[in-house]
Amino acid sequence: MKIRRFLKHGKVRSLRYSIHCISHLRLFIRWLILSLMVGLIIGGIGSLFALCMTEAVKLRSRYPNIMFLMPIGGIIIVLLYRLFKYQNDRGTNMVIASIHAEAEIPGKMAPMIFISTIITHLVGGSAGREGAALQIGGSLGAVMGRLFKMNDTDRRVLVMCGMSAVFSAGFGTPIAAAIFAMEIGSVGVMYYAALVPCTISSITAWRLASFAGVEYDNFAKAVFPELTVSKVLLTILLSVLCAAISIIFCITLHSTNKLMKKYLKNPYIRIVAASFILIAISLILGNQNFLGASIPMIELALTGKTVWYAFILKIICTAITIESGFKGGEIVPSFCIGATFGCLFGHIVGTSPELFAAIGMVCIFCSVTNCPLTSLIIAFELFGFQQPAYILIGIAVSYMLSGYYGLYHDQKIVYSKYETKYINRHTKS
Repeated sequence: MKIRRFLKHGKVRSLRYSIHCISHLRLFIRWLILSLMVGLIIGGIGSLFALCMTEAVKLRSRYPNIMFLMPIGGIIIVLLYRLFKYQNDRGTNMVIASIHAEAEIPGKMAPMIFISTIITHLVGGSAGREGAALQIGGSLGAVMGRLFKMNDTDRRVLVMCGMSAVFSAGFGTPIAAAIFAMEIGSVGVMYYAALVPCTISSITAWRLASFAGVEYDNFAKAVFPELTVSKVLLTILLSVLCAAISIIFCITLHSTNKLMKKYLKNPYIRIVAASFILIAISLILGNQNFLGASIPMIELALTGKTVWYAFILKIICTAITIESGFKGGEIVPSFCIGATFGCLFGHIVGTSPELFAAIGMVCIFCSVTNCPLTSLIIAFELFGFQQPAYILIGIAVSYMLSGYYGLYHDQKIVYSKYETKYINRHTKS
């Protein structure tokens, strides 16, 4: 009798395991199909966005006097958002809030940020493209979720898939793009349920973008020397300074927003005034190095060349651009700030400016986004896997010391950076 009962229970358990396996397999196939669709459709739109951005930057480089159209470009952007009744645009914060189920992303976000970011880069606003990519991808993912009448939890996964797809298509770092979408919403918590969908969407979009001829920025491969005590100590010192600069960057952005809205209440006057300031800076310097994403400055810093004021002026120009009403992102500007400061640090201490430019670039990105895992992966995808200890040390120190500041108000610090403690608070402004 005991043997029969044992065999009977064994068959029941086997049946349950089989049902669970079939259920999980069905779930996998479902997300495989959905994420492939996201990678192809939303990734295709992301590829188009990247191609348009490249052409806009090339056109401005060919005809530098386009810079003088910046006030007109700004007016068009403000008018566009007013015509479509989307004046209280929260940008990437809206996308992050949707991951927490605290907001619904409107479908019109995608076309508006698509057009306005291209205008910003065409006329020379000091901004990046990856923040716009997150907004385009998140908005389109939300639209797809509503079209398929998916429940709230699945729609949030599609939002993350869309973010991964457009980020990957635009920046060419598919692994970091997949992880970034899962890490950006909540510090201390990863949305692992989105791992398979985000991975498939990101890689599909990346391959599609490569096939479509999207050109990616080829940063110089930094030479990472053997690990020594002196260079480790210098890396720690640089990381401490980068954490401080990241806090200054975040405070500058948020303070500029408050000041502009206080003293320049009319959005048209605000964006025109910002345009004149940016044009004046370029005329005084005699170059347009601080307009656009400043990729050439990053490339020079990674070869050991910079000017001492580069990181300061990039902070100022980015704050004026973004907070006046121009559209784009803060991520590539954070790369520029980190790379130029790291290069300067290397010259001051008299060793390895190229190495410290690469470390500084990743440290500032980590500090302002609060995404250490993404920072580590993006460093590997950009610079290779030489001596990862330098990068890891820099990320760990800058992440801890940057405190609870960040680019995005709606990002949540779920677990403390200093204790194994649940705090669940928003980042500081």
